[in-house]
Amino acid sequence: MANTNDVPKFGPLTGVKVLSSGSVVASPFSAMLFAEAGATVIHAESAAAPDTCRAIQYAWNQEHRNELALAINFPTDEGKEVFFKLIKWADIWFESSKGGTYAKWGLTDELILEANPKIVIVHVSGFGQKGDPAYVNRASYDAIGQAFGGYMAINGFPEPNPPMRANPYTCDYITALNGAWAALAAYNHAKETGKGEVIDIAQFEVMMKIQLHYPMTFFQEGKLLKRNGNADPKFAGYSVYKCKDGNYVFIGMVGGGPLKKGLKLIGLTGDPDFPDGMQLALQGTPAGVKLEAGIEAFCAAHDAEEVDKIFMENGVPCSTIYTVELAEKNSHYQAREVFAEWEDPQYGKVKGVNILPKFEKTPGQIWRGAPLYGQDNSDVLKEFGYSQAEIDAMYEKGVLRAGKGCH
Repeated sequence: MANTNDVPKFGPLTGVKVLSSGSVVASPFSAMLFAEAGATVIHAESAAAPDTCRAIQYAWNQEHRNELALAINFPTDEGKEVFFKLIKWADIWFESSKGGTYAKWGLTDELILEANPKIVIVHVSGFGQKGDPAYVNRASYDAIGQAFGGYMAINGFPEPNPPMRANPYTCDYITALNGAWAALAAYNHAKETGKGEVIDIAQFEVMMKIQLHYPMTFFQEGKLLKRNGNADPKFAGYSVYKCKDGNYVFIGMVGGGPLKKGLKLIGLTGDPDFPDGMQLALQGTPAGVKLEAGIEAFCAAHDAEEVDKIFMENGVPCSTIYTVELAEKNSHYQAREVFAEWEDPQYGKVKGVNILPKFEKTPGQIWRGAPLYGQDNSDVLKEFGYSQAEIDAMYEKGVLRAGKGCH
C-alpha cells in the first residue's frame, strides 16, 4: 500500500497531481501517461465493480503502472465528500462516462470549479457532454466510436466484405492521446492565469478528425472513398505482400527515389510505362498493374527477411510485419529497450512494453506495478484526514471495496 508521499520524484511531470476515475482505456490511458512521466496519479475505480479492463488478463497490469488505487462509490454522501477532497488536491481530473453522469450525481462542473478554480476537467464520453439529447446519453465503446465516427466505414476490404474494426481499441487510444495533450494545454494555461478548464472529448469526433482527405473529398467532390484493404486507394506499390516463407512485408515504393530503385529490383527498369522522373504509379493504370505484379512475384520468390534486407539496402522503404515474438528477438527493439521487466503485485516479475516516449533529460521510470483493486484505500484516505474507524465504516457501508487480483 502507498500514498502520495511514496511517489518518487522523476520525469517531466513530477509534482503534477492527477485524479483519474475513468474506465477501460479511453480516459485511464491518459492518466497512465502522466504517471509514467512522474505525475502523482490517484486512480479511483467504482466500489460497485472493478474496472472492465481487469477482466482482460494482463491489460490492467500493463496500463496502470505507477498509480495509487482507490475503489470508492462517489455518488454516496461519504463518497462525494472524498471526491471533493481529491478535487481540491488535484491539478487535473480525467473521467469517462455517459454525458452528464457526474452532473446527475450532483457533481457538476460548476461545483467542482468552485471547489478548485484552477482544476482542469477532462470529460471523455462516446458522444460528448452536449449536442442532440438523443445521442448524448448513449453508452459507447471503442467500436461504437469507430462506427459512428466514420472510421470503421473506411477500414477493411472492399464489398462484399464488412467494415473492419481497427484493433486493439484504436478509438480508445486515440481518444486518450487527445485527452492527454488537451489536459496539458489547459494545465499550462491554468498555471499562467489561475483559471481552470472543462474539456469535452467525444470518441466519435476524434475518429473523424484522423481521416486525412476522406471527409474533404466528400465535401468538395461529393465522392465517398471506399474501403481498399491494405492497398493505398491511389498509389500502387504501397501495400502488404506475402512472401515465400508465409510471412508478410509492407513495401512503400512511392516517390521518385524509391520507385526508381525498386523498379530495378523487380526488373522493370526501362519499361515504357515507367518514364524517367516518374514519381508514382497509380492504381489501375498500366504502370500500377505492372508494379503490383512485379512486387508480388519478387516477394513470392523470397523469404520476408530477405525482402526486408534487399529492399532496405537499396533504399526502398520496407518492413517485415512483426509479431511480438519477432520483435522481442529484434536487435533494434533490444537496443532501444522497447520492452522492460518490473515487479507486479499480482504476478511477480513481469515483462511488457517499456515507458514511451523516451525523455533524454527527464526520463520516466516504472516505480510500481499496477495496484490491486482498492489496494491504497486506507493509506490514501488517512493522508486526506480520515481515521481508521471512519475508513472501516465506509467499508461496512459499501462506500469502499478492496480485493485481490486483476481479473
